[in-house]
Amino acid sequence: MLGAGALLLALAAVDGAAPAPGPAAARVKSLKILILSTMLADDGIGEWGFSALVDVDGHRILFDTGDRPNTVKDNARELKVDFTDVPEVVLSHNHSDHTGGLLTLRRDVQPRSASALARVHVGKGLFWSRPTRDGTGENNLPLKTRADYEAAGLTFVEHDAPAQILPGVWLTGPVPRVHSERNWSDVGKVRTPDGLVEDTIPEDESLVFDTDQGLVILAGCGHAGIVNTVEYARRVVRPASIHAIVGGLHLYALDDEKLNWTADQLKTNGLQTLLGAHCTGIEAVYRIRQRAGLDRKSAVVGAVGSSFTLGTGIDPRDLAR
Repeated sequence: MLGAGALLLALAAVDGAAPAPGPAAARVKSLKILILSTMLADDGIGEWGFSALVDVDGHRILFDTGDRPNTVKDNARELKVDFTDVPEVVLSHNHSDHTGGLLTLRRDVQPRSASALARVHVGKGLFWSRPTRDGTGENNLPLKTRADYEAAGLTFVEHDAPAQILPGVWLTGPVPRVHSERNWSDVGKVRTPDGLVEDTIPEDESLVFDTDQGLVILAGCGHAGIVNTVEYARRVVRPASIHAIVGGLHLYALDDEKLNWTADQLKTNGLQTLLGAHCTGIEAVYRIRQRAGLDRKSAVVGAVGSSFTLGTGIDPRDLAR
């Protein structure tokens, strides 16, 4: 039996194949996603990072943990968010702007709740080495911080395939790159079991909520490509339209041709609501709004304190952006 400080890397699946969908009745009925870290801020502090709190059918999940150690902790306090009843964390990928707050948050909440923020879901590859370009150092923050995670009692569950972690709540696991979306900005290397190769952020994963209104996708950076992610979600969970996308899509640097293609593909997949934060880009949100036939109520640039609620959509206070 593993002790409280053990760092468990349990594979959620072994072959990478999409599992059979869960029961047809497993639908999310209640869902709220509250942004805790991004560049703009209605409340709290903005930063180049991403984090969001998920309230889904009586369960709570922290998705990503921001960049600077204290940003999410301080923003949560300003927004009156209590993490003592949030047992699970999802890390979308290894980059420090999504993982930087994890250790601080765990240490802060642990004295009040030993089970809070203790179980962390990651995609296979998050702990692979990312050597510095001169080969003398390490760029992967979670790998460098691994011993501290263990000391803080964190348990990591590694996914190499889609997994239903709650009724109607799915982790994509690593997303197949069907379309050639190169939605990442670094040109670093990653040491895989097959050797040192270009770091395409292979572990990038998103959360998918299966609702009666359609699928809701929560992405950290969408490094796998948001179109790849959308199409994979519709194949793995069910071929429903995309009711909403929340989070970072890494579209800010795309040229017009690629951005237009992305927007058109999202429209084809039935996108109804977009709360685009972090690396999505302001212009990208407006372009998707225009080409997907959305409006100011359904396509908004996200800020700290912005939220999406199933049934009511984006908080009306966010519509000025």
